[in-house]
Amino acid sequence: MSQQITTLSFFRFDTFFSRLWAFGMMQFAHKRLQQISGQQFYRLLGSGKDRFNPLPDWGVYALLQVWDNEAKANAFFESNLLFQEYRGRSNENWVLYMKPLMSRGKWGGANPFERNATVDSNNPYLAVITRATIKTRLLAKFWRYVPHSQEQLWKNPGLIYTKGIGEFPIKQMATFSIWKDKKALDTFAYQSKAHAKAIGMTRDLDWYSEELFSRFQPYKSEGTWQGGNPLPDFTRLE
Repeated sequence: MSQQITTLSFFRFDTFFSRLWAFGMMQFAHKRLQQISGQQFYRLLGSGKDRFNPLPDWGVYALLQVWDNEAKANAFFESNLLFQEYRGRSNENWVLYMKPLMSRGKWGGANPFERNATVDSNNPYLAVITRATIKTRLLAKFWRYVPHSQEQLWKNPGLIYTKGIGEFPIKQMATFSIWKDKKALDTFAYQSKAHAKAIGMTRDLDWYSEELFSRFQPYKSEGTWQGGNPLPDFTRLE
């Protein structure tokens, strides 16, 4: 029975030099991250401007990690010097713990997420990560249309937070979102005409050379983002 969990850490850097450091770590942090005990998968991620804008947000970076179990994740966050440096240089940081519910597709040639055996049936919250590599010849058409397909997203009262993230600007992109419950997510996914049209275009135009869609159950939220904890009910009690 799998005890695998996923964590997503966000960091906000407000000064020129801290942003320069964070940008550099997109290359130089790999050697240290590849040596983490109990870590099955990781991605260093930049981010895009709000509302699914393809232009980069130079102040926000993220670290996605998949762990054997929660104990391995806790050990990293409590004692790893690289993470402590990220946290010390950032003006704000937030770590979300999640249990994988389902995942289909591939990321870097494989699917890194497997369903956790201890999902809580009384926890209604959902987190979603969608990730894709866009075919080069279709980049212009993709970015002309897809941001408009997300307009209903911002109007959905069940949306708690969303951010565009990715390994490589414009071409390798992902979206991360948190929802109050499955009903709120399904309302956007299946009842938004613009989003439904985008899904149809994805099939017709074959936009992606690789894609992945995954859902998670968030269950622990530590730190602050935009001045508060986005999921205060899941703050760990010391």
